[in-house]
Amino acid sequence: MSTAHDEQTLAAAYVLGALEPEERRAFEAHVAGCPSCADEVRSLQQVADGLAQSVPQRTPRPELRARVLDSIVPGASAASAGVVSTASTVPTVPSARATMPGWLALAASLALAIGASAYAWQLQQRVRTLEGRLDTAEQRAFSAEREVADARRTAGEAQAAMNVLAAPDMVRIDLAGQPAAAAARARAMWSRNRGMVFAASNLPQAPAGRVYQVWVVTTAGPVSAGLLTADADGRAEAFFNTPPDIAPPTAVAVTLEPAGGVPAPKGERYLLGTPAL
Repeated sequence: MSTAHDEQTLAAAYVLGALEPEERRAFEAHVAGCPSCADEVRSLQQVADGLAQSVPQRTPRPELRARVLDSIVPGASAASAGVVSTASTVPTVPSARATMPGWLALAASLALAIGASAYAWQLQQRVRTLEGRLDTAEQRAFSAEREVADARRTAGEAQAAMNVLAAPDMVRIDLAGQPAAAAARARAMWSRNRGMVFAASNLPQAPAGRVYQVWVVTTAGPVSAGLLTADADGRAEAFFNTPPDIAPPTAVAVTLEPAGGVPAPKGERYLLGTPAL
């Protein structure tokens, strides 16, 4: 007596077209009088049809098909070479759809994996695009913040310069070029309480690793006002906050010092001037 498991195995082999001719005829005769087996065959046929239509049809190599069929039903590869007949009371298995469900499931899985990989690649491209846009927006925001900061600093320096020029104790010092830069000229406007406005022209470009440093020379010694950078045309403008307790200047000088400046002048002098009487 056959068991339910045997009948399910025969139904699967029948749908695959893997039964011997005698087994196929015997199974068809059995299915004609067994509603449960007929339902099983219809169910398996629908699965096979669905899988066959879900992915492009590919015919596996004969040796691969034989190995897979034999792994399901021993000896099925030889029987599957035959033509499956059609019984009026049993669902048919068209020869074009005789590919086994395992092969179709593998193909469907492969198609799904390829589709998932393509979708993941598209998501990665979108993420990269969004990251690029975010970087661009951040760079623009940073540039805007820097421009605003520069504008505020420039406005602050301009206001400070105006305060120096309007100071009642403002002193003007004109500086002349020294042998290192004979064509250079500069002017400093100094106020004890409001700082110093400094402007120079025709200054040579400072060598790499060197910087111009402005000094307020007093009877107590030189005091650093700050560092000065000339543009490509030799012009330089700056505002310096000098110490409020500084002694009145006897001179203002500009020297070339190591980058970052020094506490006392050591480099060559480029500009020098004394207060106007």
